[in-house]
Amino acid sequence: MDSVEEMGPVDYLVIEFPGNRMTGEAFPLLVDLAERGIIRVIDLAFVRKETDGSVVALELKDLGDEVDLSVFEGASSGVLDQSDLEEAAHALEPGNASAVLVYENLWAAPLARALRRSGGQLVASGRIPVQALLASLDAMEDTVPPGGSAAA
Repeated sequence: MDSVEEMGPVDYLVIEFPGNRMTGEAFPLLVDLAERGIIRVIDLAFVRKETDGSVVALELKDLGDEVDLSVFEGASSGVLDQSDLEEAAHALEPGNASAVLVYENLWAAPLARALRRSGGQLVASGRIPVQALLASLDAMEDTVPPGGSAAA
């Protein structure tokens, strides 16, 4: 792995699969992003939250035969440990499974390096849910008079 000064921003995702049902539809897209150099998978782990609230780390072979996940064998760098998986499982409903993905945004690495060299520091970060963005755009549309413009 590159030195920290050379890396792009690193993010994580916890994706819940209700009823432990993973179709595998998104996995080829994840592989494509990595192969095109857009992201680097740093760690990928799977966890299930049992109905009693206990947390079980899953092996790829535990996920069933209907989804071919062999391409992710060895994707774990060890960044995620049991305490990380237990923390991620707090977001899950009992009886559901999740994928926990840690990835580097390779596309943003040149910008991140330039910002570091110029003394810039990340002080806040976040995501806007698509649903919230759409609701905001819809609300803005509702305030524009018919045939009018939002600009004053």
